[in-house]
Amino acid sequence: MMTHWPILVVDDEEVMRESLAAWLREDGYTVDTATSGAEALDKARSLDYAIYFVDLKMPGGIDGIETMMEVRKIHPEASIIIVTAYATVDTAITAMKEGAQEYIVKPCNPEEISLLVGRIIKVKNLQRENTILRKKLTKQYRFHDIISKSPAMLKIFDLVRDVASLRSTVLIQGESGTGKELIARAIHFSGDRTNKPFVGVSCAALAETLLESELFGHEKGSFTGAVSQRMGKFEMANGGTIFLDEIGDISSKLQMDLLRILQERTFYRVGGTEELEVDVRVIAATNVDLARAVREGKFRDDLYYRLNVISIHIPPLRERKEDIPLLVETFIERLVHELGKEVTGVSEGALRILMNYDWPGNVRELENAVERAIVTAKAKLITEEDCAFIGSSPSGEAEKWNVPTDMTLEQAENTIITATLKRTNGNISEAAGILGIDRSTLYDRIKKYNLPRQ
Repeated sequence: MMTHWPILVVDDEEVMRESLAAWLREDGYTVDTATSGAEALDKARSLDYAIYFVDLKMPGGIDGIETMMEVRKIHPEASIIIVTAYATVDTAITAMKEGAQEYIVKPCNPEEISLLVGRIIKVKNLQRENTILRKKLTKQYRFHDIISKSPAMLKIFDLVRDVASLRSTVLIQGESGTGKELIARAIHFSGDRTNKPFVGVSCAALAETLLESELFGHEKGSFTGAVSQRMGKFEMANGGTIFLDEIGDISSKLQMDLLRILQERTFYRVGGTEELEVDVRVIAATNVDLARAVREGKFRDDLYYRLNVISIHIPPLRERKEDIPLLVETFIERLVHELGKEVTGVSEGALRILMNYDWPGNVRELENAVERAIVTAKAKLITEEDCAFIGSSPSGEAEKWNVPTDMTLEQAENTIITATLKRTNGNISEAAGILGIDRSTLYDRIKKYNLPRQ
């Protein structure tokens, strides 16, 4: 009967120790005993006991309260029951304050002990079943580093598997924060190039001349500061995959250079005369509507067609809200270890707030919000109070805003960007997602208005 939940009885009195152990063994539990706090800690280091019965007064060495506190450091989830013949309000308060689950008085009643242990074991069984179920669900809905149960995302996973070993170029489109690079990595690591390099480049982060050198490399002396030959990202990715993030932001010249490498699989380093050949799979991503950019003459149509061989559109989080509970659970499980917090989950009210918000910054914004809620949480569950900073208006119910009529368009833009940066604590990606603009555009506005990042 439930022998997989071992129990340790700690008492310096042999009669009490062996009597309590005998009662528990009669109920079918595996029971060990210890005559002192020091011996109990030695046993706890070698075995994770589910329940500890600890005598409050033990002569020599550490007493029951100290033993309990040290056990907690080794096994934070252990249930500890303080046993004493000297019942006072002060000792009871101290025991419970320091983490005791129960406080019982000698002489112990066997029937009371059986009911108490049965109640604790029942809770532990439920907790274990929930943990196993959560892990099964997470595994069931995990594809590489992506968590989703959305039908639209599951179709994307199937498409990724189908095209993973092909050489065809892939264009991934979606709003900022939806996980475009995660999809790109899933394509690479699902195919036959998995043991070859995966090289990512943010096309919006660098000026045209720097990006050209970053992609294709340069020869010594090709420009001021080029003191030696440098290999570009296409060479580094040879045999593997190059991921071109924010492809919609590149200049006309670089569009032409990329078209050449897609067509010919060859290129020249900046300032070079030697034609280099590479075997690289290209995966591009953008939050820009490239089809519209082509119609507006901002993006070459021939490059667009070369990139758009296999098209993947990632839906925003507001269109797959069934993923929010799974994502929140995953973020909590990972972040609590990084942050050193004992948060185990999210309350029903807090989850309702998370579900009602539209997440313009998508999964990235949700992860940031969960991290902030964990940091401020005062209990083991994230509460509504911890999520009060999140805009909790139900989907589509935007708060009314009185449009200012006494400022210029630039002043209004300045005000909105400043407020958004403050709200996101200077997170450029999240702010750009909320504002519906590229990161490069946001960087331009910050520079233009000389705005603080936060």
